[in-house]
Amino acid sequence: MADGELLTAELIIEYPFSRTTGPVIGAFFTALREGFIVGIKASDGRVLVPPFEYDPITSESLTEMVEVGDAGEVVTWAWVNDPLEGQPFDRPFAFALIKLDGADTPMLHAVDVADESAMSTGMRVQARWRAEREGHINDIECFAPVDGGAS
Repeated sequence: MADGELLTAELIIEYPFSRTTGPVIGAFFTALREGFIVGIKASDGRVLVPPFEYDPITSESLTEMVEVGDAGEVVTWAWVNDPLEGQPFDRPFAFALIKLDGADTPMLHAVDVADESAMSTGMRVQARWRAEREGHINDIECFAPVDGGAS
């Protein structure tokens, strides 16, 4: 090498890493892809939806998956007048905590109704599934009122 000549070598720094969803969330996403919903049985017998890996009270590992219904009751809700980019709809809709049939805890999702007057606490809603699912919470397009609405 001549004086003053710069020696160079290509260096690529990378961190090849794949993250898995694990057995609990993986089972939840797999069920969604297949068109049904699962929760997990807590140490006190409650069914938690979405499922947790650990009991929120005892910190015990949880493993007993339980299928729940894809319909349930609105526990509480909030109206979205001006949806933001990335939200489920580009028009007004509701976000609601929905306690699915067979679950003891509610899960958050969008509810598709014509206007705010169509929403109420206690109303019955049913999941509207996407035709093509990939194992994601958005496999449930939204929830929609069940005929009759209130439980």
